[in-house]
Amino acid sequence: MSRPLVTAYLGIGGNLGNVRATFSGAMSALKKSNGISITGVSPLYATPPVGGPEAQPLYLNAVIEIDTRLDAWELLTRLLDIETEFARVRTIRWGPRTLDLDLLLFGPAEYIDDPPDLIVPHPRLVDRTFVLEPLADLAPSLIVPGTGRSVEALRDALPASDRAGIRLVGTTWT
Repeated sequence: MSRPLVTAYLGIGGNLGNVRATFSGAMSALKKSNGISITGVSPLYATPPVGGPEAQPLYLNAVIEIDTRLDAWELLTRLLDIETEFARVRTIRWGPRTLDLDLLLFGPAEYIDDPPDLIVPHPRLVDRTFVLEPLADLAPSLIVPGTGRSVEALRDALPASDRAGIRLVGTTWT
């Protein structure tokens, strides 16, 4: 018996190396993954770093919409494996990276694992312009579980200063 199809949203970001080439490679890896079908891709944005060490390069960020038959843990594991394939090293919290793949939303569900290795919706989703802006391009009216608010409403509620630093780089990047 197959699992039901779930729509999930993935954040993709990076600021080291040839980020566009890394993103293309990560997209290829996702496309080749059993149980994952890419159904949408947001435009690409350049964004200032949030947290982490000073003087980091700008990040490139986007959101990928998928349909999957994987459960949330299997999907998270696949995302971490893809990060590793593209030389993601976790040494400094919010530090520079070649690739960051985050599980932002997994259907209408909320998951909190103990210890919190898997939290959906992503715990900082509602505070991050670099996530909400591209997510609003794909699903502006989607209600974020646990908030009762749409992606667009959450994005629009962010301070103008948070939104000022984000810049559209291109509508296609894959």
